[in-house]
Amino acid sequence: MEPFRCHTGIVVPLNRSHVDTDQIMPQQFLKRIERTGYGAFLFFHWRYRPDGRPDPAFELNQPAYQGATILATGRNFGCGSSREHAVWGLKDYGFRVLIAPSFADIFYHNCIQNGLLPAVVTEEAARVIIDRAQTHPGWRLTVDLERQVLSDEAGLHVEFHIDPQARERLLNGWDDIDLTLLREDRIQAYERRRPEWLPQVVRR
Repeated sequence: MEPFRCHTGIVVPLNRSHVDTDQIMPQQFLKRIERTGYGAFLFFHWRYRPDGRPDPAFELNQPAYQGATILATGRNFGCGSSREHAVWGLKDYGFRVLIAPSFADIFYHNCIQNGLLPAVVTEEAARVIIDRAQTHPGWRLTVDLERQVLSDEAGLHVEFHIDPQARERLLNGWDDIDLTLLREDRIQAYERRRPEWLPQVVRR
């Protein structure tokens, strides 16, 4: 994964709570075997009308929010099924940061595993951020993971919470394989001590 340190981008507000993963990535798009190409289906039933045309009332379709890389939303974002496709869709669309008062647990960990920062803020802070993004379309926010601070040019300063281990993984760009390789010397030492009569894993 690409290490995450500091990011500045346009904020798109999604003023809804309890957004579940079926709304983020509907079930009919879960048949793909790749992890890419899901951005076109993100929030599909909200982004598009029944005739297939984009709904201009939906935030992601409004011109001022084009190119947004930060999503500000309500509590319990990502609830519902554990489908990782929801995170793949958000990342493929271009989001780097999600801001909310809370996230569903499995969704939260899927974000970390895929390099997407889930920044947890208070209800009051989420309200301020959503309001600013709504009243000033195109508003840009800076997300500093090292300091765990959200800020803008007007002086906004909001601290956010993230699990310390998740923070370390994002700062270093570590996925599960990287974490395993950090202990490669111990793994090799164990393999050298392992009796030869036990089954072996042969590297090709």
